[in-house]
Amino acid sequence: MRLRWRGRLLYLIEVTEHRFDRLKLYLKVRHGRLGPVYILPYLGHGAGSTAYVTGRVLEEKKLRLPNVDDSAWRNLRAMIRRFLSAEVPGARVKVRFAGRERLVIADDEGFFRARMEHPESLETADERVLREVGLELVWPLAKGQREVRAVGEVTAPGERAEFGVISDIDDTVVLTGATSALRTLRLLLFSNAHTRLPLEGVAPFYRALRAGPDGGGENPFFYVSTSPWNLYDLISDFLELRGIPAGPIFLKDWGGVKDLLSGMDHRAHKLLVIRELLDTYPGLPFVLVGDSGQQDAETYAEIARENPKRIRAIYIRDVERPITGRDLTVRKISSSVESIGVPMLLVEDTVTAAGHAATHGLIDPASLPRIRAAEH
Repeated sequence: MRLRWRGRLLYLIEVTEHRFDRLKLYLKVRHGRLGPVYILPYLGHGAGSTAYVTGRVLEEKKLRLPNVDDSAWRNLRAMIRRFLSAEVPGARVKVRFAGRERLVIADDEGFFRARMEHPESLETADERVLREVGLELVWPLAKGQREVRAVGEVTAPGERAEFGVISDIDDTVVLTGATSALRTLRLLLFSNAHTRLPLEGVAPFYRALRAGPDGGGENPFFYVSTSPWNLYDLISDFLELRGIPAGPIFLKDWGGVKDLLSGMDHRAHKLLVIRELLDTYPGLPFVLVGDSGQQDAETYAEIARENPKRIRAIYIRDVERPITGRDLTVRKISSSVESIGVPMLLVEDTVTAAGHAATHGLIDPASLPRIRAAEH
C-alpha cells in the first residue's frame, strides 16, 4: 500500500511540475519576458547509416571560458550559473543532416533527441571524421531574436575499430574524491576544466586503448556518468585539455522535485546506456572501465553476464584506502565474472590495468613506458 501511494505521489508531482513549467514558459513568451534562447548540441554517435543527435535548449546564461588562474570564487560563480540554467520545455528544433530534415520537440527539461538517416554509411577509415548536423530553433524565440542556429557533430566507429571503450568519469578519469561527499562538493564548486586533475596515467592509457594492439587503431570511446548534464561543458573541456580521447558523453538528468524524492538510481542509468550502446554496435566488443566507489563493479558484472562474449576486459580502479569491506565485495564480484571467462581486475593504479591490457592484446606493449612515466 505504501509503495502504491508513493508512486501516486511521485506521479502527481511530475504532472504538476510539467504543467507549471509549461505555464511559466507560456507566460514568458506572451509577455516578452523570455531571455535569449540558445541550442547546446552534444556530441552524437552513429552506427551504419544512422545518426543519433542530442542536445538541449536553454535560456542563455553566458559562461566565460575558464582559465588556469581563475580564483575559487570565479569558479563558484560559473558553477552556479551552470545549475541555474533555465531549460525550455517543449522547444521545437529543426534537425538537418545529410540533406534530410526532421522537427523534434524537446522534453520538459529542454532535451531533444533525433534519429537521422544518412544515404551512405557513417563508418570511414578514420573514426575521428565528424559529420556536421544543422540545428535551428523553430519555437520559442525571445523578443528580438530572429533566428537561433547551432552546429552539432556526430562520430561513428571507423573501419579500424577492434573494440569500444565505455568508461565512468568520476574517480575513473578525473579525480573527484567521490567516496567523500565533502571533498567531491569542494572540487565540484571551486575548480574548472584547467584545475581539475586526471587520475595518473589515464591519458596515455586511454590513448593506447584507442590505438589498439598495433598502435594504428581507431577504437571509439563512450563516457557514462550519473553527473548532471549541467556539467557537460566542464567534462568535455577537461577531456580535451588533458589529451584524453573524446567521445559521446552520457550524463543524467537531475531535474525536478520528483527525482530528488525518488533518489538517483546510478546503476539503472548506466545499465540503460550501456545496453543501448551494445545494441547499437552489435558487432563491436567492449572494454569497461570504472571505480570501486559506487556500483560500477555490480553494473559491469551484470553486463558481462548478459554478454560474456562481447566484453574483452573490465578494469575497476580501487579508490577505497585502506582496504574495506567494499574491496572484498568487489573481489567476490570479480571472481564470479572471471568464472564465465571475462577478465575483471580490481587495480590500484593505471599501470596494472595497462600491463594486463598489453598482455591480452588490447594495447601495444610499446606504450607501457609512457604510461609508467605518467604515474610518477
